[in-house]
Amino acid sequence: MSSKEKNPPQPARAYETVLTSIEADLRSGKIKIGDQLPGERSLAETHGISRASVRDAIRILDAMGMVRTSSGSGPNSGAVVISDPAIGLSATLRMHVASRQLSVADIVESRILLETWAAQSADLTRDPARSAEVLRRTSELLRAMDEPGLDREEFHDLDSQFHVLLSSLAGNAVIESMMESLRLSISDYVSESVANDAAWQKIATVLRAQHHGIHQAVSDANGALASELLREHIQWFYTESRQL
Repeated sequence: MSSKEKNPPQPARAYETVLTSIEADLRSGKIKIGDQLPGERSLAETHGISRASVRDAIRILDAMGMVRTSSGSGPNSGAVVISDPAIGLSATLRMHVASRQLSVADIVESRILLETWAAQSADLTRDPARSAEVLRRTSELLRAMDEPGLDREEFHDLDSQFHVLLSSLAGNAVIESMMESLRLSISDYVSESVANDAAWQKIATVLRAQHHGIHQAVSDANGALASELLREHIQWFYTESRQL
């Protein structure tokens, strides 16, 4: 018996017809970001499936970061097409990290690869106005992180915004989305990695100094230095937090 006979192809689930159709409409431009998808009844009739199957498809699109759903009526109700790749990627990564099929160490290493590449590839002259805005916003984030009364959760949120914004200077939307997804995939690990506030204050002091050094290197268009500082920064926190 051939392997094909041993493992016959599984029939497509009903909701997959909706996903395939919406993907085709996105590719062709028939559906665009901001458009409202047809209602459940219309999609069910169009594809000859149950409304329950349509709801399954919408839930999957929601989890993928492709639609935003809301109740009520009007142009913003129902399922509206968006595009937030980091949502779907991070949700998948979080589950695999939780199942221990992906290790935090591997996620950290991947983050280092992406961030150091982004630092080396950043070109402040590609879009000077946008680069200036990113550096202005990251400066504001640094000032916010320097506030002595800032709690841990707020610091981590500002920290992640700082890193994702800096990586955006590379001008690669895929890298930016992956950076955001990697950050979200281990957010619980990061927030729980330091046991007490006294230990956190010592770590935060070092992180603040490292952030300023990284920001200065990026502002100076010194990609090589920024890359090295980012590598040291990420590795230092991961190593330090494991020792606590």
